[in-house]
Amino acid sequence: MKYLHVNGYDMAYVEVGAGPLLVCVHGTLGDFRVWSPLLGLLSCGHRVIALSLRRYFPERWDGAGAGFTIAQHVADLIAFIEGLGAGAVDLVGHSRGGHLAFRLAQQRPELIRKLVLAEPGGDLDTSLAGAQSATAAKQSSGARVAAAAAKILAGDVDGGLASFVDGIDGPGTWRQRSESSKQMRRDNARTLLGQIDEGRLPYTRADAESIRIPTLLIGGENTKGSLANNLRALAAHMPGARVAMIPKATHMMYEQDPVRFSAAVLDFVDS
Repeated sequence: MKYLHVNGYDMAYVEVGAGPLLVCVHGTLGDFRVWSPLLGLLSCGHRVIALSLRRYFPERWDGAGAGFTIAQHVADLIAFIEGLGAGAVDLVGHSRGGHLAFRLAQQRPELIRKLVLAEPGGDLDTSLAGAQSATAAKQSSGARVAAAAAKILAGDVDGGLASFVDGIDGPGTWRQRSESSKQMRRDNARTLLGQIDEGRLPYTRADAESIRIPTLLIGGENTKGSLANNLRALAAHMPGARVAMIPKATHMMYEQDPVRFSAAVLDFVDS
């Protein structure tokens, strides 16, 4: 594990391989460890960096205080990429990390050579979804985070994590996760407290149309709900965007089929 000091904070990361730089950004309840199943595959011909965002493991955050916002994490990612001193990078973001990567691409497109968004999280505004659909999706995602956070704050960490995970991928998903996967989420459980009021703006049609960087959107064939809707809506309005679907997979497609996920990423960034 290494550290890079950015914006007054030591960002932890792991690095493997050599070649063009590929930076991986985790989603909700994750950290650099989520990419472990893919590092060997992605590092064939690439220098791969998987980082942990501010307030995530290895930091032990109690959920109190400042520093957990979309704006802060995007600013940290910008400073991190600049601090690497390698020029434009290929950037991969999953779920909430995909949202951060999208916002970074809006603000500093010159820092990204190619962009990979794996079911980017967030809400659609009325220009990408009907008014009723947009409102329902926003309420649903917000309620899921708030309900899980309330359980965690009350001391029922596994209960909160189960409600959040099962709310995305279906009942029983948490129970079926490996112990290492569960422990990583436990290590980051209190970041859900910060996520309640993180200042995440909905995607607009103008946002999508503003992304001119070559982009690949990756989805799980069996993903349902807002995450699947996000992928379809953004792909329809991001100029020249490509889509790759992982068969029989859901939102955690990189864990369920790391070989196909890695192949999709490498086929895109190497083309």
